[in-house]
Amino acid sequence: MPHVMGGVSGLQITDMHQRERHEQSRKAMGKLGDLAEGVIGAEVEKRFEAPVLTGEPEADVWYRIPLVRGRSGDGSEYHIYIKKGRSQNTCVFLSGGGVAWNAYTAARPVTGGKVAAGLPNYYWNNLRPFTQIMNINTGITEIGNVHNPFNDWNFIVITYATGDFHVGNNDFHYIAEDGTEQVLYFHGYANFIEAMRTGVSFFPSPQKLLIAGDSAGAFAVPAVTANILEDFYPACDDVTVFSDSGQLLYKNWKRTAREVWKTTPAIWESILSDNITVDWYRSLHEIWGDRIRYLYAGSPRDYLLSAYLNDVQTHQYGTNTEVQGEYYHQMQRMLRSLKEITPKFGMFIYDFRNLRWFLGGTVHTAVRHKRFYFQTRSGKTMAQWLGDAVYGNVYDCNMDLMKGRV
Repeated sequence: MPHVMGGVSGLQITDMHQRERHEQSRKAMGKLGDLAEGVIGAEVEKRFEAPVLTGEPEADVWYRIPLVRGRSGDGSEYHIYIKKGRSQNTCVFLSGGGVAWNAYTAARPVTGGKVAAGLPNYYWNNLRPFTQIMNINTGITEIGNVHNPFNDWNFIVITYATGDFHVGNNDFHYIAEDGTEQVLYFHGYANFIEAMRTGVSFFPSPQKLLIAGDSAGAFAVPAVTANILEDFYPACDDVTVFSDSGQLLYKNWKRTAREVWKTTPAIWESILSDNITVDWYRSLHEIWGDRIRYLYAGSPRDYLLSAYLNDVQTHQYGTNTEVQGEYYHQMQRMLRSLKEITPKFGMFIYDFRNLRWFLGGTVHTAVRHKRFYFQTRSGKTMAQWLGDAVYGNVYDCNMDLMKGRV
């Protein structure tokens, strides 16, 4: 029998002490994470941040363009990036950075401390310097890499810090974790429109057009492509669209898009299921058919998207082997659905292991990462596959990775 003191057993006391130590450890990790983010951010801003464009852009230089009418999720300034290439080809790249789909997730933006402590964190709510290292001069946006088939392309990088898949039109009031009333500016759609107006002024007539995105931007690609083609590049008839890692099944996407993000009816009305990406691609194909090349990529046990899935299903933020298996099963169904939209849909599957061994699973995104140039089991890199596709050679890579059982 456990020894009892004042009605509390020794085992209970031990458990209480373990919880206290765990909480103290989490707080310490949180403080270290915030400190690390500040140090890294300051170094990035000093050494790597792109200069503000003040005149005509030079070729092969990244520039930052603040948009006066743009706004990040916390109300702070908003900017995009452009790079002038040496060809008439242009890539519109929609950045990732998480998602907020209700008041709870809105109240938990990403911070270095939350990431380090393993606390729920769902979206970037401003463009602090640390995010710059994920936006430009890496992967597909890298300048001077002989293995980059897009090295000589023009780029418009539409940054993201609004938690709304680039489609929101709402000032969303919520209660923060400290009990104060805050506003999340779901202004992703307004930012997107202003970014395109600015980008088109520099690159008005692309010969080839690639509309690509990773993570949150991957969801956005099929949602906003019709806008890009109809309102900004109607004369371009050589178009490829590409989503890298845009999978999160959630039964309330339509309500979120309509009532939380308050996006345009054309966007929310096309959501008919729990798979927002498939629905938006189906709607896009109904309009444009196979005049567009369609591409999708992802990793089968994505550690980050499986953590979001776990939260949606169980209200527990975090990943594990079980939820990664469920994610894999859902990805099998999703790829079949995309092929049903058009059998010409090109797929690239990669299974690079997540280096954070304690989380397990596979990596999240590759297109704007050094993984863009990593060889996969087929012998192809994503760079080679994507480069082939934009020149008309669309094919699948590594589909055998999706034939396993869960």
